[in-house]
Amino acid sequence: MSGRQEAIPYVIRSWIIEHGEGPTIRQIGERVGLSSTSSVAYQLGQLEGRGLISRTGRGWNYCRIGGC
Repeated sequence: MSGRQEAIPYVIRSWIIEHGEGPTIRQIGERVGLSSTSSVAYQLGQLEGRGLISRTGRGWNYCRIGGC
């Protein structure tokens, strides 16, 4: 797993703690150093495919860490 892929679940978790909901793709990108939303979406898809995160809705700002 790449460094960015390791950072994304941490970013999501800390954002939820701070704001009470998940971050947008742009907000995740800003925190992990990716300016392309498609790159962030790709990384999120990879993590979802591995079962490390899951979406509870259509968008990524409704996601769960660990697929729980």
